[in-house]
Amino acid sequence: MSVQDVIKDTKPKMEAVIEDFKRKLSNVRTGRATVGLLDAVHVDYYGTSTPLQQMASVAVPEPQLITVQPWDISQLGAVEKAIIAANLGLNPSNDGKLIRLPVPPLNEERRKQLAKQVHEIAEDHRVAVRNVRHASNDSLKKLLKDKLVSEDDERSGLEEVQKLTNSFITKLDELAKNKEHEIMSV
Repeated sequence: MSVQDVIKDTKPKMEAVIEDFKRKLSNVRTGRATVGLLDAVHVDYYGTSTPLQQMASVAVPEPQLITVQPWDISQLGAVEKAIIAANLGLNPSNDGKLIRLPVPPLNEERRKQLAKQVHEIAEDHRVAVRNVRHASNDSLKKLLKDKLVSEDDERSGLEEVQKLTNSFITKLDELAKNKEHEIMSV
C-alpha cells in the first residue's frame, strides 16, 4: 500500500458522505409535498420493519398533499402510526382506503427549526468527513511506522488528505447554505 492508494481510498469515502448528506437534505421539507418526505418512514409489517415505499403507493396529486395507499388495506393503521411516529410534522387523515397527508405551509418558527435541523445534519456529516480524514491519516502514519514510505511522502500525503477534507467540507457547507436559503425563502 502506498500514499497514493490511501488518497485514492479516501476520496470515494468522502464522496459517499456527500451523497448521504444530499439524501438526508432531500428529506427535509420545504413546504412543498414530495414523495421523498416519506423515505425515512418504516412500518412494522408483520413484525418486520419495512420501508413505506415497499408496501404502499405514494403519490403527490397536489403541491400541498401526499397520498399513501397501502397495498394491504389491513395495514392502514400501522402505516398511519408509522407516519406519526416518524415525527415529520404531518397529520395523516385516513378514509378507510387511503391516507391523506396535507403538507401545511411553513411558518417562520417551523422554518427556523428546519434550518437548525439542516445545521445539525451538516455538522454530523462534517464529523463523518473528519473521521474519514482521521482514518486516512492513521493509515499514512502506519505506513511511515512500518518504513514503507519516507517522512516526506507521509507529509505530502497528510497535506493531500487535508486538501481533500477542506474541499469536501466546503461542499457540505455550500449544500447546507443552499438548503437553508431554500427553506427560509417564502
